[in-house]
Amino acid sequence: MLSELREWFWQERLWFPEGLGWADLEDRDGRVYAKAGDLWVALPIALIFLIIRQIFERKVATPLASLLGVKETVRLKAPHNPTLESYYCNTTKNPTQTSIASLCKQTGCSERQVQRWFRRRRNQDRPSLLKKFREASWRFTFYLLAFIAGLAALIDKPWLYDLQEMWQGFPVLTLLPSQYWYYMIELGFYGSLLFSVASDVKRKDFKEQIVHHVATILLISFSWCVNYIRAGTLIMLVHDSSDYLLESAKMFNYAGWRNACNYIFIVFAAIFIITRLVIFPFRIIYCTWVYPVTVYEPFFGYYFFNGLLMVLQCLHVFWAVLIVRIAVRFLTNNEKVDDARSDKDETDESEEEEEVEVKKDMKKNGPVQNGYTVYNNNHSKTE
Repeated sequence: MLSELREWFWQERLWFPEGLGWADLEDRDGRVYAKAGDLWVALPIALIFLIIRQIFERKVATPLASLLGVKETVRLKAPHNPTLESYYCNTTKNPTQTSIASLCKQTGCSERQVQRWFRRRRNQDRPSLLKKFREASWRFTFYLLAFIAGLAALIDKPWLYDLQEMWQGFPVLTLLPSQYWYYMIELGFYGSLLFSVASDVKRKDFKEQIVHHVATILLISFSWCVNYIRAGTLIMLVHDSSDYLLESAKMFNYAGWRNACNYIFIVFAAIFIITRLVIFPFRIIYCTWVYPVTVYEPFFGYYFFNGLLMVLQCLHVFWAVLIVRIAVRFLTNNEKVDDARSDKDETDESEEEEEVEVKKDMKKNGPVQNGYTVYNNNHSKTE
């Protein structure tokens, strides 16, 4: 059954125009073509990226964070309470007022103490600024190097300047060494992001990020298998052209360099809108959607490839809305540029509220520890 399924999946009428097939991509006369089996190389590359990332974050990103003034966030820990911990892990992290009243009866704590416990417990799960900085610095380094490498690989290629050139001779397009490594490294990197998604900083667009990573991996893999490599390299270059600016803006934001963060973000927003909302849909998608049908009849692979591009374009529009909102707030009200997907503001407000409450408790009842009054051991507690 598996062999039949494999034979159906790889049938030529799905992936090639009429009259063309896998035989056209067999190596001959010193000409080398992309093969599906080459994609397995991306798995060890992804694992190598995970190892390099751990070393980079410890040996490069952490000292850089210290140099720029980023410090590990110190948060008050929630005191041990099995009942509240069980509710937090198994039910919800944000209990309703009715649930809080019920938990007060079960634990013997006041409503205020239960609310404070949940607030501090949520804060414990939030990533520190140092963790965010290390992640942003790793992505900044890769995106910048990938953009430079991609530009170097394409700068002398005719299809960078005339997009119709990407289909000249399709599918018999010789694979160049620079294209091979550009593809494998990009695929390996996005594979590593998918592997590390559980430990990376989770933001409000977590689901959209997963969709983006999966769509990108499918797009890179599919375009490799059917020799859409010229189109694939252009798509990767367009995406890498702005991502490193966003990550650098995050780094300066976490370091508290407000002006540098704001101005870099505005440059990023301009490049993002030009590349993702103008060049990508009106140049690249146009040349993969409209022009090919003048050369050959549409087939399943044609629709599948462009379908993945439309998924990416929808994500571009989603993120562009967030970016424009942030940029407008900065330009009109001179507000600080903050990641709209992050829960940073909520964290800061919670911690400030806790500090106020702790100070009030100290004035009223003396010293407090983890949000609870410390009583003199030589006296009994008065009920």
